[in-house]
This record gives sequence, C-alpha cells and structure tokens, in this order.
Amino acid sequence: MADVTVTDTTGATGRNTATGVSGTTGTAGTAGATGVGARIPTVIADELHIVYRVNGGGGGRGSATAALNRIIKRTKPAGMREVHAVRGVSFTAYRGEAIGLIGSNGSGKSTLLRAIAGLLPAERGKVYTDGQPSLLGVNAALMNDLTGERNVMLGGLAMGMTREQIRERYQSIVDFSGINEKGDFITLPMRTYSSGMGARLRFSIAAAKDHDVLMIDEALATGDRKFQKRSEARIRELRKEAGTVFLVSHNNKSIRDTCDRVLWLEHGVLRMDGPTDEVLKEYEKFTKKG
Repeated sequence: MADVTVTDTTGATGRNTATGVSGTTGTAGTAGATGVGARIPTVIADELHIVYRVNGGGGGRGSATAALNRIIKRTKPAGMREVHAVRGVSFTAYRGEAIGLIGSNGSGKSTLLRAIAGLLPAERGKVYTDGQPSLLGVNAALMNDLTGERNVMLGGLAMGMTREQIRERYQSIVDFSGINEKGDFITLPMRTYSSGMGARLRFSIAAAKDHDVLMIDEALATGDRKFQKRSEARIRELRKEAGTVFLVSHNNKSIRDTCDRVLWLEHGVLRMDGPTDEVLKEYEKFTKKG
C-alpha cells in the first residue's frame, strides 16, 4: 500500500507502509488493500468525533485577564457551549470512487469534509489519508481586489501547481468557467463578479489539477445547467485518473449523475452508507416524513 499520512487526536503525524494503517494511538485495518486488482483506500475515518466549542459572553468574562486565568487554571469558561457536530463516523473511501454526502442542514457534512482536509482537529478518533486532500467550497477565499486572471495564478500556486503548469492550463480554466462568455470579465477584479461567477472560477481552478482526494462543497449548485454538466463530466475524469471525489450537495440529481456511493449524515451520525440509488431512496422517504 502507498504511504499514508496519519493524523491522530493529538495532531501528531507519521508515515507507514504496510497492509494495515497504524497510527500512534490506534490501528485501522485495511484488509484487501494489497494484491492484484485490490481497491486502494484513500481516506479512512475511524470513530471520528468533531466538537465545536463556543464561548459565552457577558459578566466581564470576555476580558484578556479572565482568559489568561482560565488558561492557567485550566478551567472551562462559564457559558461555554459544546456542539457535537460529528459523532463516531467510520468509513473507508477508495481510489476511483465518487462519494456523495447528503443530510439535512446542520447534519455535519461540511464539518466532516473540513476534518478530512485537516482543517479541524478530532475530539476523538482519527482520520487517515493517502495523498493530499483538497477542499473546494463555494466560499473558498480568493482575492476580491485582484483580477480573475491573477486569482487563477494565485489559486494554482496555492494548490501546488508550477507557474508553467498554470500558464499551460490557463485558457482551459477560463473557458471551463465560462465567465468570459458575456465579456472580458477575467481581466476585471473579482469584486465585480456575481456569486455564481466567482464559484465557477473557484471550481475551474481546482478542477484543473489532478487531485488525490478532491472534496467539493456545494460547488455544483452554482451556475446554469450547462456549467453543471461540465462540472459533472470533469468529476468523472478525475475518477478515471485514480482520484477520490467527495461531493456535498442538496441537489439529489447532481448526486445521482455524479456519484456511485453516498454517505447520509443526520445530527452528526452516519445513518447510511451504500449505493447511490439505495441511499437516496431512503433519504427521500425520510425527508418526506419530515
């Protein structure tokens, strides 16, 4: 099996090469990861819990002195709320899969993606990744005061592409986004773009690179049907190039057209994991009851 980056609850990382994946605080088996024609795991979530902590205000407890006292005494501030966003989620994703994430608003879908990307620490459990996960969200930050042209360059560099690679793919990125179809918008500052134009450009930049693990948060919900079809076709290309794609969307048709497997989260709990049609059928029954 390929080298695997291991992230444990303390944030420590290590690298192992074995038929199983072991971390500093536990082991997640990957039976069948070796051998001819075997599926190769790219992401393993092992009893993953993510907790947000929100500090309450008032009573002078927000002062710097009070915060320092809490750090020294290791006490929890009064009024602190804990939001258990992901609750004991376990699954294994494999190279070549496109996996949809569905669930009601606030069910933990985006939180799970951020944890896989290494942007959120685990309260308990672990995330194991083979390769570098890349998270693409509609709100992914580009520089509003810079032109679309400059943002293509900066976005490509941020993803690890060389300047030469960006120059080679620049025109295809612009054409894919479609933002120049009604004028020379690529030379204008991003602040002049509609939200849909900005989201299409973000997706186009991310889709220009072949990713080990690409996570897309609602990106296909933006733009017209023509752009959505281009996006879905590009995701299928990424799958053929041996990457794994995660797609968060409230559009069940996009999930059906793009994904062959679905994870259904509700209140942070993995309610169902299986073939797209089977999971969506149960999810649609659930939403109609609600």
